Amino acid sequence: MNNSTLRALPQPENKPTDLLTDLLRVGARDLIAQAVEAELQALLEHHRQRKLPDGRQAVVRNGYLPERTLQTGIGDVEIKVPKVRDRSSSGICFNSSLLPPYLKRSSSIEELLPWLYLRGISTGDYQEALGACSVSRLRDCRPTPSAA
Repeated sequence: MNNSTLRALPQPENKPTDLLTDLLRVGARDLIAQAVEAELQALLEHHRQRKLPDGRQAVVRNGYLPERTLQTGIGDVEIKVPKVRDRSSSGICFNSSLLPPYLKRSSSIEELLPWLYLRGISTGDYQEALGACSVSRLRDCRPTPSAA
């Protein structure tokens, strides 16, 4: 009566064990920061002509939102999103199109998780499902009609 097909999967380590993964995560974090910074600069440039009655800029940088974690194909990446202050109270705010508020996972991870879940539940073999979607092919991993 004990014919269970459940197997304990090894837990991922908290720290990457190889330098290449560390390098990729740092590179991803820096690239995301540069892209978001470019978006912010475009917003500030767009509102550069907006001034307060005393001549100061109406829309200015105002630090960063709290750091958050984004799940990507190479693992968790810590990101910081800058914020702006609208001194004129006209409702101008900065929301990155690359990192919308409350984004926790990249779209490739969002698409992969349900497929891995269904594939693992139906066959009991998570290793095969994970092997079919290696990190290097994560973007191209799509469930096929025969696999579903």
